[in-house]
Amino acid sequence: MLKVSITKKIHHFQLNSQFEVSEGITGIIGPSGCGKSMTLQCIAGLQTPDYGEIIVGGQPLFHSSKKVNKKTKSRNIGYVFQHYALFPHLTVQQNIAYGLKGLEKQVIKQKVRTILEKVQLVGYEDRFPGELSGGQQQRVALARTLVTEPDILLLDEPFSALDHHVKHILEVELLQIIKQHFTGVVLLVTHNMEEAYRLCDHLLLYYEGKIVQAGTKDDVFKKPKNIPAANIIGCKNILPIDQISEDGHSLICTIQNTTIHTAKPIVENEVSPYALGIHAENIQFVSENDSSINTFSYKLVGIVTGIHQSNVTIQINNLILHVTISNKQIANVSRETMKVKIPIEDLFLLDK
Repeated sequence: MLKVSITKKIHHFQLNSQFEVSEGITGIIGPSGCGKSMTLQCIAGLQTPDYGEIIVGGQPLFHSSKKVNKKTKSRNIGYVFQHYALFPHLTVQQNIAYGLKGLEKQVIKQKVRTILEKVQLVGYEDRFPGELSGGQQQRVALARTLVTEPDILLLDEPFSALDHHVKHILEVELLQIIKQHFTGVVLLVTHNMEEAYRLCDHLLLYYEGKIVQAGTKDDVFKKPKNIPAANIIGCKNILPIDQISEDGHSLICTIQNTTIHTAKPIVENEVSPYALGIHAENIQFVSENDSSINTFSYKLVGIVTGIHQSNVTIQINNLILHVTISNKQIANVSRETMKVKIPIEDLFLLDK
């Protein structure tokens, strides 16, 4: 268990981060400069919070009121940096063994051999980082971290330096290595929501130095709670509400002269929601005979075609919506005999 409650101010930026995470991979995502990497650095001891606490397994690594601030080398935390930070003048096995100084030579040799097998780098022991591919360098960096048997593993954008065509392959490799050979807390920093969704069990969404939402990846993605969270996860339809009323078990929202029904929240907020949101992938094109709730005629504004999917912009009264469809559906969307449906179950209410 990792518990973090810290404040750190640098110039005009202030980090206020509070969270608790258990075993598994937790993704930290958000825009550049929101405090993601600073959080990792504070946990690792590379930066010192102004006040607060960092607790691992009930033991404080940092506690401002108790005057506790363990040195980085005493925290037993593994850190894989964005560009791996391998020593260019050391071989693969020397890089991996670097954190094992002080142990007997035979013990070091055995540990290095074991971890090389786990990350599938047997045969590369005597190569230098410059002789390796990006993916191989990543595995060396991960091996160097795991060989020390850390309590916590910190991954700071480990795929940002890789070519797009190898990222998915290396994501699978990384996930397999961690799942099979590490049982502690893993924090993964990334800008990429899809990457976070593929790799992580839980998510922390950062915005301007604060966590705006935390939870399982499905909860966070399907039901963002506020506009910053919706923006971070890539929601293309954030619709400010002009007027809102109730009708039994549903809310009636007027948005740009369009009436949209949505489910009432189980726990009602004291403040009325500011906007409705829906993912572009969840809006449906249906037959003109469909008269179900939240079904509308529309005007086609434009289509941007991708390799496999297309982004369609439509207009309902004064309301603009963005819809993602497969390229096979383009012909149907262009027909005037279609309608668009906004499913109640896929809508979410957003605070500011």
